[in-house]
Amino acid sequence: MRMRKNEIPILEYDDNPAAVIMPDHEHLNIRLPPKAVFAFLGDAIDRYAKAHSAVLAAHFESITKKYPVYLLEKDGQRFCLAEAPVGAPAAVQILDWLIAYGARKIVSAGSCGALEHFDENTFLVPYKALRDEGTSYHYLPASRFVETAKDARAAIEKTLKNRGLNYTEVITWTTDGFYRETREKAAYRKSEGCAVVEMECAALAACAELRGAVWGELLFTADTLADTEHYDERNWGADSIDYALELCIESVLNM
Repeated sequence: MRMRKNEIPILEYDDNPAAVIMPDHEHLNIRLPPKAVFAFLGDAIDRYAKAHSAVLAAHFESITKKYPVYLLEKDGQRFCLAEAPVGAPAAVQILDWLIAYGARKIVSAGSCGALEHFDENTFLVPYKALRDEGTSYHYLPASRFVETAKDARAAIEKTLKNRGLNYTEVITWTTDGFYRETREKAAYRKSEGCAVVEMECAALAACAELRGAVWGELLFTADTLADTEHYDERNWGADSIDYALELCIESVLNM
């Protein structure tokens, strides 16, 4: 194990998986089931938990908010359910915590911006993410892309096929800079094969890989940057939120 130094700090990497503060530093008396849904779906998480009489296992406490972690059972299988916060650093902090307390097979769901001409509410499965954020570089050595787990993708795609839904496997552009998606940069990302843009995929994939967990994501299209001269936020994919959660749960049960 060694520290790889570089003139550019974000390119420095320490491959020691241990850190001064570990994800389970609180030593909570909980053990989460191996299957977990960690979704960027806001209030839909709490609504689903309430409607299905979920048990509250714990809270992840951040400075700004407490995130409930629920326990549920469906089709004879136990799984945990938690809301994912927007942005790679916050999302990875909770994912790392979930893994530390027992989660091993995790599926996420969330919206993305379209770089190609996808209709709103189109379901997509990212197989690779371009690492244009900072968090992933603390979990894996520098590279241009990181892949999502094949087993997780297979489970998501099985669910979509079972539901008779069309989907496309895509490369996604993961960025920290929502307001820095310039026209030239968007065109460059498209030339590299990126079909959509979001803010967490690369980082979550990197975290799961370091920790030995299996992670994948179901995306649905929200706004569109396909025509950068006429940006359209559309309805932010709102019609897909509840259905995406159902698909996410079914997918993790398929793993």
